[in-house]
Amino acid sequence: MDPVKRSLWSLHLTVILLGATALMSKVIPLSATDITFGRSIIACVVLVLIVKLTGSSLRLNSKKDYFIALALGLLMSAHWVTYFAAMQYSSVSVGMIALFTFPVIAVLLEPFFEGIRLVWQDLLSAVVVFLGILFIVPEISLENDVTMGILIGILSAFLYALRNLCHRKYFSHYSGSHAMAYQTLIIFISLLAFVSEDLFTGTADTYLWLIVLGIFLTALPHALIATSLKHLRVKTFSLVACMQPFYGVILAVLILDEKPNWQTFVGGILVISAAIYETINAQRLHGNKQSD
Repeated sequence: MDPVKRSLWSLHLTVILLGATALMSKVIPLSATDITFGRSIIACVVLVLIVKLTGSSLRLNSKKDYFIALALGLLMSAHWVTYFAAMQYSSVSVGMIALFTFPVIAVLLEPFFEGIRLVWQDLLSAVVVFLGILFIVPEISLENDVTMGILIGILSAFLYALRNLCHRKYFSHYSGSHAMAYQTLIIFISLLAFVSEDLFTGTADTYLWLIVLGIFLTALPHALIATSLKHLRVKTFSLVACMQPFYGVILAVLILDEKPNWQTFVGGILVISAAIYETINAQRLHGNKQSD
């Protein structure tokens, strides 16, 4: 098979696996913190093995990079916990749509990192996302679990956007597996004091699903990303990544028998459309900068 086609298939598999992580919030009978803790231990071990098997050193280039890894790990820890919590409060469909406000949030935060100005199209994208979220909010009340799930999902999106911007600016010279090995280690350490006894008294099925989450839905996708990028443009990767909520919702419908209402579909279309637009626009601007 042609290397580009093989990489494209690999990328779609990666995005499906990442989308499937959302299902674990419903399948694993643990709190969001316990799930994240268990996920981080398993993923860290596997990612370290991947880095070593590829012949790379686990050491970072400077002392400064260790502090950056610490900050990124703490952001990722908070993002993962809120990611699972958002779906436990609401549903996989709603939680994933709320999470995918992050491309637009990243655009709104970017001026603080890159010194660029917002344009009216970015503000329009933000308005479209806001309207999309309004469609799926059942009522303006913190007593409503779905509303709480949406708010927590948007917080998770903010943390993820902030982590991605920091990573791109300060840590992008490391491979995905190398960077995530450190971040999962920090997640594990940062959550040590917050795990409950439930994690240590779970059933065999609970631990099996944690292993699946840590290896096949975390470590493996991050290794596949590096492989895919060898033959694909970053723009292609970014656009296919926007399919994650679509795959996640389809899996939730097929496996968990979720039944998203029409408001969720309309809100999802608005949010994902804005995410796709900002992805295309970001890559176009990046390409223009490189040609200048």
